[in-house]
Amino acid sequence: SVPNIMSGRKRSSSAAASKRRTASVSTPTSGTASAAASGSKKKKKTYAIAKDADKVLQKCRELRQQLIKKAEQKQNLLENDDSGSDLDDLLEIPEGIPKNILEVVEMKELAVIENIETVALRVATQILSKQGFSLEIPSRAASNQIYVKEWDRIVLGDKRGTRSFLNMKESRKSAVTLRVLQLIHAVLIKRIHITKRDLFYTDVKLFVDQSESDGVLDDVATLIGCTRSNLHVVASDKGLVVGRINFEEDGDYIDCTKMGVGGKAIPPYIDKIENIRSDAEFILLVEKEAAYMRMAEDRFYHRYPCIVITAKGQPDVATRMFLSRITSELQIPVLGLVDSDPYGLKILSVYMSGSKNMSYDSASLTTPDIKWLGLRPSDLDRYDLPDQCRLDMTENDIKTGKELLKEEFIQKNPQWMKELEIMVKTKQKAEIQALSSFGFQYITEEYLPRKLKEGDWI
Repeated sequence: SVPNIMSGRKRSSSAAASKRRTASVSTPTSGTASAAASGSKKKKKTYAIAKDADKVLQKCRELRQQLIKKAEQKQNLLENDDSGSDLDDLLEIPEGIPKNILEVVEMKELAVIENIETVALRVATQILSKQGFSLEIPSRAASNQIYVKEWDRIVLGDKRGTRSFLNMKESRKSAVTLRVLQLIHAVLIKRIHITKRDLFYTDVKLFVDQSESDGVLDDVATLIGCTRSNLHVVASDKGLVVGRINFEEDGDYIDCTKMGVGGKAIPPYIDKIENIRSDAEFILLVEKEAAYMRMAEDRFYHRYPCIVITAKGQPDVATRMFLSRITSELQIPVLGLVDSDPYGLKILSVYMSGSKNMSYDSASLTTPDIKWLGLRPSDLDRYDLPDQCRLDMTENDIKTGKELLKEEFIQKNPQWMKELEIMVKTKQKAEIQALSSFGFQYITEEYLPRKLKEGDWI
C-alpha cells in the first residue's frame, strides 16, 4: 500500500507542477496585461467637418439648387404633357437628325429572354424554308454616330445592316452572333451574371479573339433593344467609391465611409443596388487612382461632405452607370478632377456625352453637366506650378488637342474651348500629382478648398 500512496503523491505533485508551468506560460505579465487592455480600449479616430465648410461649400450648394430646380422643371414638363410622350420626345430635334434614333431601354429578364426567343424563331423559320438565315442589326459604324446638342450626348442613328449566313464574308460572324445569343439565353435562364471573359472562353475556337465576342455582344444588345447590363454580361470591376454614401447591394448594407482607406469597388451589377442615401454636397470625379487615394487617406470627404469616385483612367461601363444612377437619384453636382492634357478632357467627355462604341446606351451611361474643376491649363500659371512639373506635349498630344477643338461637345462650351486653346498654344501639360510639389497634402488642404470656395469650375 505504501508504494501506491507514494505513487499517488508523485502524480499529485507532478500534476501541480504541470499546472504551475501552464499558469506561468498562459498568464500575462502585468505589463502585457495593461498593454492588451490599452489596445482593446484604443479610441477610433473621429473626423469632423471643417470649420470653414459653410463658406467653402456655399457656391457648391448654390449649384446644387440650380440642378434641383432644373430637374423640377423637367418633371413639370412631363406632368403637364397629356400625350404621354417621353421627355426626349418633348425636346425638339434639329433638322438633319434622323427621327428614328436608336436608343435601347431597360428590360426585365423575362422580356430579354422573350426577345431572344423571337429572334431564334425567326431564324429557325428562315432555315426551314431553305433560305439560310439573315439578321438585321443596327449599324454601330462611325458614320451612324450622331451628337445631339440638346441632349448633350452621342446617340446611334437608324442605319441598319444585314448579316447573312449565305454570304461567305458574313457567314462566320453570323454564326458567332447566334452563338452569343444562345449563351446569353442560357445565362438569363439561370439568373446569373458572367464576365465578358467568361463569355469568350465558352467557345474560344469560334470566337478566336475576345474583341470579336465583345463587339458581337454590343450588336446583340442593339438587336434585342436592351442595355448591355440587361444581358447579364459584365466587365470586371475597375472603379472605386469612398465617402458619404450608403446603399444596399443585393441585400447587403454598404457604408462607403467604413470600407477602409481604399473605399468600395464599384460593382458591375448596378441593377442590384438600391436604397441609395447620402448627405454629400457634391461628387468629386477623379481621373487618377493616386489622387483618389490621397483624398481617401486624408478623409477629405468628412471635412467637406462629398463622394469621391475614380475609374482609374478611362472610365468603364460600371463606373459610368453608377455615376449616372447616383447623380440622378441624389441630384448633386459632379466636379471633375483630371490631368491637364487632352486625354483628361476626353475622359470627362466620355462621362458627359458618352463614347461612340456605346452610343446606343448613352441614356443610361452619361451624366450631363459635369463641371471641370481642375487641373486646368490656366491653373498652371494661376497656382505658379514649377517649370519642372510642367511637361512638353508630344506631337500626338497636340494633334489630339486640335481634334478635340473640332468636336461639337467641346465647342458647345466656350470656357472649355478657351482652356483647350491655352493648352495647344503653350504646348504644356501637367498631371494632378504635380500639385504635390507644394506638399503631399496640398491638394486636399489648399487647392480643392480654394477651388470650391471660389466656385472655380467651368
